[in-house]
Amino acid sequence: MAGESLHEERGLLGPEILDRHRAISTLMEELEAIDWYDQRIKASENAELRAILSHNRNEETEHASMLLEWLRRHDPAFDLQLRKYLLTEGPIRDAAATAPAGPPTGPSDGAANDLAIGDLRAARAP
Repeated sequence: MAGESLHEERGLLGPEILDRHRAISTLMEELEAIDWYDQRIKASENAELRAILSHNRNEETEHASMLLEWLRRHDPAFDLQLRKYLLTEGPIRDAAATAPAGPPTGPSDGAANDLAIGDLRAARAP
């Protein structure tokens, strides 16, 4: 099964990390199922079977979307990035330049949320 193994001792992780691991593992499984259904739909020559497989694939897409939203609500870094890139228009990389700056929203364990250097272009003098 995708992503079932932990990389650290279970006792060191805590319930929040374990739940996020469960969600991420399940999301991986749902995305894999979507891919499998897409392949089967494309390969099948039977219209009725393709319709059933399409229906099943669409249910997996719903499941994946629900998990992605759960992750957004429970991971401030995911929240920030999804708000920046999802449902935008134009080139995806350009979304970062036009996204409002600010800290992620949602629950936090008090640890720093961003260890990256950030956008150095914004620090330049005109």
